Amino acid sequence: MTERAYRYRFYPTAEQENLLRRTLGCVRLVFNKALALQTEAWYERQERMDYVPTSATLTQWKKQEDLQFLHEVSCVPLQQGLRHLQKGFANFFDGRIRYPRFKRKHNGGSAEFTKSAFKYRSPQRDGVLDGQLYLAKCEDPLPVVWSRALPDGVDPSTVTVKLDPSGRWFVSLLVNDPTVEALPVTDGAVGIDAGLTSLVTLSSGEKISNLRHFHKHRRKLKQVQKFLSRKQKGSKNRDKARHKVARQHAKIADSRKDFLHKLSTRLVRENQTIVVEDLAVQNMVKNHKLANSIADAGWGELVRMLGYKCTWYGRTLVKIDRWFPSSKRCGHCGYIVASLPLDIREWECSHCQTVHDRDINAARNILAAGQAVTVCGANVRPVDGTSCEARHESGGQLRKTRKGRKQKPKL
Repeated sequence: MTERAYRYRFYPTAEQENLLRRTLGCVRLVFNKALALQTEAWYERQERMDYVPTSATLTQWKKQEDLQFLHEVSCVPLQQGLRHLQKGFANFFDGRIRYPRFKRKHNGGSAEFTKSAFKYRSPQRDGVLDGQLYLAKCEDPLPVVWSRALPDGVDPSTVTVKLDPSGRWFVSLLVNDPTVEALPVTDGAVGIDAGLTSLVTLSSGEKISNLRHFHKHRRKLKQVQKFLSRKQKGSKNRDKARHKVARQHAKIADSRKDFLHKLSTRLVRENQTIVVEDLAVQNMVKNHKLANSIADAGWGELVRMLGYKCTWYGRTLVKIDRWFPSSKRCGHCGYIVASLPLDIREWECSHCQTVHDRDINAARNILAAGQAVTVCGANVRPVDGTSCEARHESGGQLRKTRKGRKQKPKL
């Protein structure tokens, strides 16, 4: 069975919203205090703290007179927040993510409830979606909009309540889904070249346009941001204006995610093997001339979706090295040109006189390289290149901020 999350929107009552906001606030407070404690322990004593000592410290915090309000919410989300922090530190020391950051109130927040902190009844009964979900400390069930039914006979292992910056409430139920099955095997294989004018170019010659979701809503976003900048800090009008900006950002993010879900699902259904480049998007957005367009394209999110959907449905996702010269290599004779600026979209090979479309040629080379890697384990890295693992190896030390200063604890 495959772990899968089902997300639903819900509209809490005033009493429920008050309790949930207090829960999110307590989770944020405990997380930030634990992060500050672990940061101080590392910089002063070079000591790593795991979940056990931070959990014991949480017990001591609850005994303090000024933190008695921590008893008013369920203890499970507080403990889960500490576990998430520990996981973040483990990923950081393994070099997978950057140093954990402090949570901010205006970013919304989330709280995770395990089985001991919620009660669930299936939303499917007599053909009607009318399920009930009770959270700890909450007397009435959450008014969830059951837009789709969970698979029959499954119970959630965790329930995560999330408040996004625009003020929308969501609940995610994590289940072991027995309905996820591998798709029938096909002979299809596709190489994907990411771009800006065309979001992706397939090795079949098809180009899928970049809808530029941010650009479509940029004018409206600029307008609401201008209204926000004119409001007095700390006023209610500024808070209303901030929610308008957040709603506009949510509209952009939702439209982009919907498009990427449809595109990734289509590619997984049609192809048995999908080959992509292992792009370093975080490094690419440092180019200030292209950062906005690259971030709007959502290449990293597309590859992430392809990854877990290929795992679900029995497909193969191959990532080739980012330094493979896919655009500069002639797909006909293998000749590599010395230089190929971005403004050149078509070029002619000086050896075989074949005229190439830059993006289609790159996609076909990516597919060929991926098949070589899959079949015989060939190395597509340049001979004199340095491995990307060696370039990005962190050595397990704390990173510093851009200005070279250590991160200071802030509450």
